[in-house]
Amino acid sequence: MTTPTPAIPFTEPAPAQRLERAAAALTAHGFTVEILDDAAAARTRVKDLIPEGAGVFTAASETLRLSGINEDINTSGRYQAVKPRVRAMDRATCADDIRRLVSGPDVVVGSVAALTETGSLVVASASGSQLPAYAGGAARAIWIVGAQKVVPDLSTALRRLEDHVLPLESARAQVIYGQPSAVNSLLILNAEPRPGRGTVLLLREAIGF
Repeated sequence: MTTPTPAIPFTEPAPAQRLERAAAALTAHGFTVEILDDAAAARTRVKDLIPEGAGVFTAASETLRLSGINEDINTSGRYQAVKPRVRAMDRATCADDIRRLVSGPDVVVGSVAALTETGSLVVASASGSQLPAYAGGAARAIWIVGAQKVVPDLSTALRRLEDHVLPLESARAQVIYGQPSAVNSLLILNAEPRPGRGTVLLLREAIGF
């Protein structure tokens, strides 16, 4: 009789060795990686990384909301924030303009559903709106990733997405939008071909889904 493999607690922060392995793999794949203590440190670092006046799009993210980064970018007046501008536009008559603004900002800031120790970032979306900027449309991309999102491999990352992230995001979407979320689009970033474009701020603490 075989012993079942224990389930990975998707809410527990990964220990230091696993964070280091993930950071080393990401670096080998062309990403810039910084391991930071907590969300407060990430909030400060984001301000350093984004020049004043840059056009910045914040993807929907509990990590950004809880850390205060979403508010810093969209309400401070320091940047040309894309999200407030898009929300003020008519979605029927300005659909093409909205698509261009969201797809090709100077900087996109967000998070991921999972980060593998082999150096892949896994992102899911119901609308797909943030994926073009993540994949290459933005001149720069910054992802803030809580330590609980680090998993051994891609199969575990997909399981984390389906079993843990999706139910939580669906509950959030039901309250805000009146309907559950769905994994309609999936993006896996295995490498960054443009050195310096993609930065991962990997936190030692858990934050977000």
